[in-house]
Amino acid sequence: MSKISTSWRRGLAAGAVATLLAGLVTACGGDDAGGEQAKLGKDDVLTITTFSNFGYEGLIKDWNADPDRPFTVKETVISEWDTWKQSLTSGLQAGTGLTDIVAVEGDAMPAFLAEGASDQFVDLSDPDLEDRWIEAKYLEGQTADGKQIGYPTDAGPEAFCYRADLFKKAGLPSDRESAAALFKDWDTYFATGEKFVKKVPNTKWYDSTGSIAQAMLNQVEFPFQTKDQKVDADNPELRKVFDTVSKYSPTLSTQVVQWKEDWMANFTNDGFATMPCPGWMFNNIKDSAPDVKGWDIVDAFPGGGGNWGGSFLSVPTQSKHQEEAKEFANYLTNAESEVAASKVAGNFPANLEAGQMLAEENAKDPYFNNAPTSEILANRAAAVPAGVPFKGDKYSDILGLFQQATQRVDEGISPDKSWETFLQGVEGLS
Repeated sequence: MSKISTSWRRGLAAGAVATLLAGLVTACGGDDAGGEQAKLGKDDVLTITTFSNFGYEGLIKDWNADPDRPFTVKETVISEWDTWKQSLTSGLQAGTGLTDIVAVEGDAMPAFLAEGASDQFVDLSDPDLEDRWIEAKYLEGQTADGKQIGYPTDAGPEAFCYRADLFKKAGLPSDRESAAALFKDWDTYFATGEKFVKKVPNTKWYDSTGSIAQAMLNQVEFPFQTKDQKVDADNPELRKVFDTVSKYSPTLSTQVVQWKEDWMANFTNDGFATMPCPGWMFNNIKDSAPDVKGWDIVDAFPGGGGNWGGSFLSVPTQSKHQEEAKEFANYLTNAESEVAASKVAGNFPANLEAGQMLAEENAKDPYFNNAPTSEILANRAAAVPAGVPFKGDKYSDILGLFQQATQRVDEGISPDKSWETFLQGVEGLS
């Protein structure tokens, strides 16, 4: 999504998912029948709630204007995920009060997939649609026993954005084809950064420790929990990510917190040269630095690929119009609809055909030195391994604690002490 709230992208705050899950497991109405179903007629209304900007206004307007459509649709748009999350959770716990279709933020989905909580949603499984979406995103909306409780709307395949003008200043290859070699793996990326800061000492290599930690974390198969949901945060792969970003924090990082005012300021004062870039980040860069020249996007990502972001459309079992809701969710996530939504909201579609359609259009973005953004993101999406990272029911809780741990290192706390505090926090979740 473009112009999104920062909290929407960062996910739930620590402790929120545990509370959410506990409430849903004991909530009413876990029957897919959802009580008596009522078939919608031409003058009847199906309701949907989204947050931020999913790009649906035009699609719904076209649907309602078509005389052959069997019902009309009304969308409620909530400004940000955190606000909608509270209403969604309360409605699920009460078993009433929600719209026929609800949007769910990706990092919150694991809580809804948990046993008991998933009973609050209709199974949207359809063999004809299984190959519609990027596999990694489709599986994120599926329970362990194969129940599909969400249709993916968008994804967050990551490329890297970089300041070509600052690369030139440092004597580095600056065109996107040559620069790609500098992003082939994390060792090369950090080594290049050490060279860069020596040549351009007033500019850091990347925008924040948190963004790089998130990018590396997105490539860890089991960062916080095992496949059977057992908490295992004190594992070598996660510790390696933490130790790596801690090592480079003093030299390569701005040491500011992503989304804060000083992070925003660094876009306009040459504060950093590179940053991980899912598609929804593009508009954030443009909005933060509309007059800055030199941004480009490289079709590469250290270590292969990674995904950051993406949401789902789900149907609560309390809906009295479940078949119609499923039909409309199908419509909103078909290739043509996801292309249209992407052009409005700036998000990258989770629908595979939609991604290819945008790539074939070969649209260039003049802000990013005419980079073929859709083609780049389609390539990056193909590099994302399915099911990585595994997001258990405590994923967002532990992620929040992990982010705090990296911030403490930026603030001068020793890595060992910060790691110990992190593990204590994780232990306190259970």
